[in-house]
Amino acid sequence: MILFPNCKINLGLNILRKRTDGYHDIETVFYPVPFHDILEIIPASDARFAFSTSGLKIPDDMGKNLCVRAYRLLSSDFLIPEVKMHLHKVIPMGAGLGGGSSDGAFTLLLLNHLFNLELNEGTLMDYARKLGSDCPFFIRNQPAFASGRGDLFEPSPVSLTGWNLALVFPGIHAGTSEAYAMITPKLPSRSLKKLVTDPVSGWKGWVTNDFETVMIREYPVIGQIRDQLYNQGAAFAAMTGSGSAVFGLFRESPVIANLPPGCFTSSCIL
Repeated sequence: MILFPNCKINLGLNILRKRTDGYHDIETVFYPVPFHDILEIIPASDARFAFSTSGLKIPDDMGKNLCVRAYRLLSSDFLIPEVKMHLHKVIPMGAGLGGGSSDGAFTLLLLNHLFNLELNEGTLMDYARKLGSDCPFFIRNQPAFASGRGDLFEPSPVSLTGWNLALVFPGIHAGTSEAYAMITPKLPSRSLKKLVTDPVSGWKGWVTNDFETVMIREYPVIGQIRDQLYNQGAAFAAMTGSGSAVFGLFRESPVIANLPPGCFTSSCIL
């Protein structure tokens, strides 16, 4: 059985406060994007678990891979057989696109269907939360306002249907903990939940990502990419997540040019 785990972008991201458990309270809006990895799982005819990959190279440590962890999470609670699992990786890692989280969540969805576990959406989200804060988003896979550690979700009415999306990844892999260490938490002056319901043309300067300023200071190329997207007609452009991918929203199909060398680019219609 094959599924196609998609990625997401963050429409704004505010770091509100440091928590007593060492994490941060945040608010952001996750929006699903039709740019996919490919995940196949079949029962193992030789009763031996196997995990293989192709496409973009991923770390060899199977114990940390979210697909493998998702399988082990369910197999510890249910009598499911050993499987052969193959992941073809297309979504860049360390980009703020949530590709790894999506792979883990889609593994739960696929195993639930393949072995008739009959787990409902809420239960699947609880399992996904054990894999990572943003993993539950991909179970429902609809626009959502996220709060808490980024693991509490409520539906968002924001719609970007018909907008053209350009994604640019400069290949910078900055760790999330590194990015958080550079942030001074603060409360926003306006509610992000309401801001994203305004027309996209009014988002610039209001729908902001607290990681963006510090990441641009450390890696100026991120700001150059964002500015180039605006120069080429984006109604809104921003870094997603803790970076370093940048997205632009265009009314017409974009022709992205004059980017720094070595950038990965992709575009689609939302």
